[in-house]
Amino acid sequence: MDDVKIKNGGSNALSTHEPLDYKPSGWLELTMSRFGNSTEDFFKNNSSSVKIIMMFVLNGLVIGFFFACLYYWLTYTKDQLQLCHGFGSLIALLTIIYFFVIYFMVVKRFLGPWFGRAIWSKFSAVWSNLWKFIWFRWGFSTMVIAAIGFFLYWDTRDAPVRLISLLGLATLLILGFVFSANPGRIVWRSVIMGVLIQFIFGLIFIRWDSGRYALQCFSDKVATFLSYGVDGAAFVFGDLLVRTEQVFAFSSLPIIFFISMLVEVLFFWGALEWFCLKLGQLLRQATLTTVCESVIAVANVFLGMTESILLIKPYLALLTPSEMHVVMSSGFATVSGTILATYITFGADPSYLITASVMSAPAAICFSKLLMPETKRSLTTVDNIQPVEKQDQSALAAASRGATNGIALILNIIANLVAFVSFIAFINGFLGYCGGLLGNPDINMEWILGKVFIPLCWLMGVPWEECELVGSLIGLKTVVNEFVAYQRMGEMLKEGLLSPRSELIATYSLCGFTNPASAGIMIGAIAAIAPNQRELLSSIAVRAFFAGCGICFMTACIAGLLMPEDSFG
Repeated sequence: MDDVKIKNGGSNALSTHEPLDYKPSGWLELTMSRFGNSTEDFFKNNSSSVKIIMMFVLNGLVIGFFFACLYYWLTYTKDQLQLCHGFGSLIALLTIIYFFVIYFMVVKRFLGPWFGRAIWSKFSAVWSNLWKFIWFRWGFSTMVIAAIGFFLYWDTRDAPVRLISLLGLATLLILGFVFSANPGRIVWRSVIMGVLIQFIFGLIFIRWDSGRYALQCFSDKVATFLSYGVDGAAFVFGDLLVRTEQVFAFSSLPIIFFISMLVEVLFFWGALEWFCLKLGQLLRQATLTTVCESVIAVANVFLGMTESILLIKPYLALLTPSEMHVVMSSGFATVSGTILATYITFGADPSYLITASVMSAPAAICFSKLLMPETKRSLTTVDNIQPVEKQDQSALAAASRGATNGIALILNIIANLVAFVSFIAFINGFLGYCGGLLGNPDINMEWILGKVFIPLCWLMGVPWEECELVGSLIGLKTVVNEFVAYQRMGEMLKEGLLSPRSELIATYSLCGFTNPASAGIMIGAIAAIAPNQRELLSSIAVRAFFAGCGICFMTACIAGLLMPEDSFG
């Protein structure tokens, strides 16, 4: 069909499918057009200068705001300075921000090359030469073990019951060695350094009072930050369902929209990717793992197991069985920050959840490399990972897509909860029927699982009289999912059935995606990106699943070992 022509003053205009060249007319319009073009050209030609000016302006505003707050605090308030509240929190926040800004923009940029040549290279050479001698390796290792042993002896002298958790940790490591796919190929540095880093994290965030206070402060801020999602849920669903009745589907799950949006925005800006890569490089230097293994272990602390694999998407098809085992087991052993708010609403302590996620990163390297050591030549031993191709063109598009992606996650959670809770009710009804025929109608799945996991709970440090209760939680998490387990734990806490120590160990041991539904999600996500790895995924899925369970239990053991009795609230 011919293009439609528009008549204007007796003459046909151009086809509506042809571009129209518009020229400004009039003095004002022409001046504004020239001014706009010159401004755009100016910013393009002087982008570096503009960035410097904007940086000075921004820092001036921040410093001005700081001194204004300082004047107000000195003049009008009589509050004591606290680093977690009020003006003290501003000091702590600005100190952290400017420390990293000065380090990366000044110290590392101007002094980094000199430090690498003059100090670090020489230190590395001396250390490498010394490490070649077997007497030095044995002596250094003996000193470290002796120092840890002396600390534990001194720290647990008033509460020797805490040493039971050390027995549980040793048992898990021995089981990992016994069931290792290739015991003779185990790289013990990866295993030992993984345990050591996990122990150091435990000392900082669990045993050290200042570290525990800092973590508690951080977790309170995280809980407050996540609670802002309630405002959005209340606006959509109303205060009755969200705040008054606190219906789970309307008060807890909608927060995932908020967190999912923020994760996508941070990912678009590159902040989250940069942070994971830097931490992954540090972990790689300590444990001798490949960059993909280290990055995925760190990324799983912040992202979900399906989102974190996007950071190593170009390399998934090249991973060896051992590397793929680390990817899967670290995904099973951690939970994403997206759904922490859901666990908190069930009654889980946010500081325990955050510590468990952080400590699980080195533990994933340790236990994964113990169960499945590397036997092939890795093709991903590069010093950095190529930037992930972004799916969005702007931060607003990323925010919109992140919020939309939350729909699939929430629907998946709701579907699993409805299906599995219904299935548990059916199993409990059947078991109650069978038990009633034998004179015991109260028998159910929790009772059976509680009996099965009693030895494991005792080895992790749970008081004997509460081992059956915690065992039922671990069983629910393993057979069903962690949502049901945390929900049941919240009910136990309200009923006063769990002591603070049992709550601690249960929270740590449940903090992972080790359940059948998550295993299917993990296999499906990786197979969609790397179809050539489908057979490998099926062959190592069961081993990775049990590795994820073992990693969670290792973290619980260290928490039970280091948490002093007088620190429970």
